[in-house]
Amino acid sequence: MAKHCSEIHKKNTGWLRAGVLGANDGLLSTAGLLSGVIAGQADHDQILLAGVAALLSGALSMAAGEYVSVSSQSDSQKAQLHQEAQEIRNNPELEQLELCKIYMDRGLDEALARQVSFQLMQHNPLEAHAREELGLTEVAKARPLQAASASAIAFISGALPPVLISTFLPHAYALPALFIITLILLAILGGVSARIGGARVCAGALRVLFWGSVALGFTALVGHLLSQAIS
Repeated sequence: MAKHCSEIHKKNTGWLRAGVLGANDGLLSTAGLLSGVIAGQADHDQILLAGVAALLSGALSMAAGEYVSVSSQSDSQKAQLHQEAQEIRNNPELEQLELCKIYMDRGLDEALARQVSFQLMQHNPLEAHAREELGLTEVAKARPLQAASASAIAFISGALPPVLISTFLPHAYALPALFIITLILLAILGGVSARIGGARVCAGALRVLFWGSVALGFTALVGHLLSQAIS
């Protein structure tokens, strides 16, 4: 029983892992942009403007992308349900046989499968076919606004620390503090993501730590070189 509950728990953590990855995107993309701006010798107002712009544009971009993607998924689900409803109206006997075969394939004997499929067709045939034939449940239902909001909030939660660091710390300490705190947070998020997925925590943390260091270092170097070239 404990094992069964554990398996259900892992299946239901997809939204949590998506939130962690969204925060990771917000953290690394915003910190990377600000590391380039700070290394490019921008003044405090320019750094603040860049950070706020990165936070807002990233969050809105993530929300818009998620909304469009999940809306397409929702349209597809509605089209499938509409088609299934028509098939049930036009040929209910054949649809009952489909349900019967599904239950027989899952291990029920023919008599019990026929009884179950008959009762489900009498109760709510569309719901039964949506769940058993199409794999559509209330949990799996596409919710564009909810997905967009969650994506934006996750991005903002990750982007906020770099913006606050760049805003409130003196210019001389902003870049090293940005690097250190960003890498610590990246390691934590990498470990959490690995833990949720059932992978090794240390491996996940080190992987994101390495590539985060590369991204931050490369962006800071490019910002510095461009600043030198322009001046």
